[in-house]
Amino acid sequence: MRPEHVAVIGAGAWGTALAQVAAVAGRRVTLVGRDATVIDEINGRHRNTPHLGPVTLSDRIRAAAEVPEADLYILAVPAQASRAVLGPLRGLLMGQPVILSAKGLEAGSLRRQSEILAESAPGSHPFVLSGPSFAADVALGRPTAVTLAGQDAEATSALAAALAGPTFRLYAADDIVGVELAGALKNVYALASGAVEGAGLGASARAALLARGFAEMTRLIVAMGGAAHTLTGLAGLGDLTLSCTSSQSRNYRYGMALGSGLSLAGIGLAEGVATTPVAKRLAGQLGIDAPLIDAVDQLLGGLTTISDIVAGLMKRPLKREN
Repeated sequence: MRPEHVAVIGAGAWGTALAQVAAVAGRRVTLVGRDATVIDEINGRHRNTPHLGPVTLSDRIRAAAEVPEADLYILAVPAQASRAVLGPLRGLLMGQPVILSAKGLEAGSLRRQSEILAESAPGSHPFVLSGPSFAADVALGRPTAVTLAGQDAEATSALAAALAGPTFRLYAADDIVGVELAGALKNVYALASGAVEGAGLGASARAALLARGFAEMTRLIVAMGGAAHTLTGLAGLGDLTLSCTSSQSRNYRYGMALGSGLSLAGIGLAEGVATTPVAKRLAGQLGIDAPLIDAVDQLLGGLTTISDIVAGLMKRPLKREN
């Protein structure tokens, strides 16, 4: 599988960065967006200033308002918008490979992104892209390594090779469930980690939260059918560490604002806000102890403060680490 024409659906920062990746790898790219001004700027000046500033885009990228026929589709819209975007594309995606890059669980249905694809466009072939990566780094050609998970090992490896470039490396994997869940759940812990930072509770508290969050996330993902080894790789520990330690992460910044009591205005979409109550419900259904997810849910609901949450966690019964 070596796609020549790639359609990237979603002309925000992440979609544009992935379009740049595909173009640098030698693919012809159509970047699909809704904003006519953005489309005109990409086609006229090879830039997407509102989302990526002055980054110069490859001349192999062409922006459009309609989704074309292509050899490969990359969905790069927010997780809660995936179903609405995929529905009208049912016929176009039949039998085609679709890379899902959103990191979130659907509110209400509790569905993963590949489950939404299966329901919205049956007959398409899902692949999941996740790992420690920020759009600006990827678009600027800074070294980045991610995971690409798919059901067919040969097809997954071929797609990884087709999108790889001098600064963008994809590791093929087969654990779609684990990779999707890790990408979604790490946003919940990034909210908590940011709140600890915002409240000024110290680096030690943040490190402890990250470690216990990793253990909690592992329990939940394994219970849902994911593989434990996925958690030690790029899509697991790699992405969790990045999102829980960098202010480039919107979820981390959102958490910092919550912890410090500052305004949330101007931060933008934080996928973890929608994912947290979904994760809480899933953990409850499976009988998984998830005190950190419960705490973030309370924090988002305004029912407690991060200082009270940490104090409560410190008072939990002592036990052996596992």
